[in-house]
Amino acid sequence: MKINLKPNELVIKAADTNHYYNCHEQIQGKLILTNQRLYFKTHDQGINKFDMEILPTQIKEVIYFKTKKIFPNGLNIITKDGKELRFVLKKRNSWGEMINKMY
Repeated sequence: MKINLKPNELVIKAADTNHYYNCHEQIQGKLILTNQRLYFKTHDQGINKFDMEILPTQIKEVIYFKTKKIFPNGLNIITKDGKELRFVLKKRNSWGEMINKMY
């Protein structure tokens, strides 16, 4: 998996995750936090239409959620245009804190 970094862009954190598309479909991939933006890159190149980049200026808020009502591993990124980008990953609190410092 390769992402094209901009000049002076450094990867801060990366982790395997599932992105919940339309709340039903799970897309496996990697969440990558850099000093300039956040990326989601799918593991399967055949469905790279789900690849995305999120700029700090696009983020409205970050909300935590539980999966199956008991597992505290959900991270919901709300964008200013109203999109909800839901990810399930380990250490979601650490991710949320770092993303919150970006915007």
